[in-house]
Amino acid sequence: MKPPVPPFTLETAIEKVRLAENAWNTRDPQRVALAYTLDSQWRNRSEFPRGRDDIIAFLTRKWSRELDYRLIKELWAFRDNRIAVRFAYEWHDSDGQWFRSYGNENWEFDPNGLMQRRFASINDLAITEDERKYRWPLGVRPDDHPGLSDLGL
Repeated sequence: MKPPVPPFTLETAIEKVRLAENAWNTRDPQRVALAYTLDSQWRNRSEFPRGRDDIIAFLTRKWSRELDYRLIKELWAFRDNRIAVRFAYEWHDSDGQWFRSYGNENWEFDPNGLMQRRFASINDLAITEDERKYRWPLGVRPDDHPGLSDLGL
């Protein structure tokens, strides 16, 4: 099956967002990087990776610090070759402190459906173990697990 390509419809935009969420929940930098163009441009917090090699290095560092990472993304808006999402993910540091990181991303795709630009704004909130909402086994979020809006996030 061919992945969704621009111009996006509501259905293909939702599918593209879920495919991205599923890939990121693998925490496999090599796999995730395949969704981006060879010269993809990112802004992620204060880092500006350029190209797949930088993306792989960035994600490797990220997931060595953000342990037991679980992510939910939700479509916010789309048009032509662009998609805006909001997301929240939960993780803990090496000291066992849990966090929920909230953010927004703006994505721009090439004609083949590879992401050529990704601009992310992210904030972290320390949470307790009891405040966690993402408790599925590591990996892809089950289809029956609530999304962001259903969780009140």
